[in-house]
Amino acid sequence: MNLIFVRHGQSLWNLENKFTGWVDVGLSDRGKKEASSAGLKLKDEGFIPDVCYTSYLNRSKDTANIILDNLEKGKNFKILNYWELNERHYGALQGLDKIETAKKYGEDQVQLWRRSFDVKPPSIDESSDHNPKNDPIYKDVDGNLPVGESLKDVVQRVEGTLKNILLETNDFNVLVVAHGNSIRAMIKILENISDKEIAEVNIPTGLPLAFNIDGEKIERIGYLADENELKKLEKEVEMQSKVSSEEG
Repeated sequence: MNLIFVRHGQSLWNLENKFTGWVDVGLSDRGKKEASSAGLKLKDEGFIPDVCYTSYLNRSKDTANIILDNLEKGKNFKILNYWELNERHYGALQGLDKIETAKKYGEDQVQLWRRSFDVKPPSIDESSDHNPKNDPIYKDVDGNLPVGESLKDVVQRVEGTLKNILLETNDFNVLVVAHGNSIRAMIKILENISDKEIAEVNIPTGLPLAFNIDGEKIERIGYLADENELKKLEKEVEMQSKVSSEEG
């Protein structure tokens, strides 16, 4: 099977450099262009998915729809939505500016919250509008919904979904449009990346990342992007909470 991951296009809160998590914000103009570009890149590669998986969040769904529309306008693609593919829940950090948060708590602490494997951010208040238990879209979800997650929690959350994707679609072309941390979690599983090394993995918005999977053989094809573009966008993700990166 050919498996393509795409992190959603830049969101409005990516643009404003805020912790987003499960808050359902839309795509920026740049994000819509990134999604269109991803679709055109996949079309150039001759990649037409048999099935597309998204999270419950609109920035994932909208990116997928734009990609698919650029692949083959008017075709009814099979699209499946899984809440387990949602972004990491950033708890009480959701909605906060990353630079201002780094100034308040220090870069090292914010880096621990953002990039460490098993450190959770402060949990969100149970009564908050950002608590998924208070969002009707999750009313039919069984089990506990997160109020703040580490990447370790996300790995545990996506593991079963990734297994199902691989089992159900082993002869198909599969497109997964998700989020920076849910994709990091799936890549960690696929490539057996260590807890320490995963901290250095940055997932840029809107760039397709391709794998070929044949049984237990997993081959990373890589990003379908120019190397200079890739390095620039990876650096952009890395610098989001660095105080020294603030302009002015």
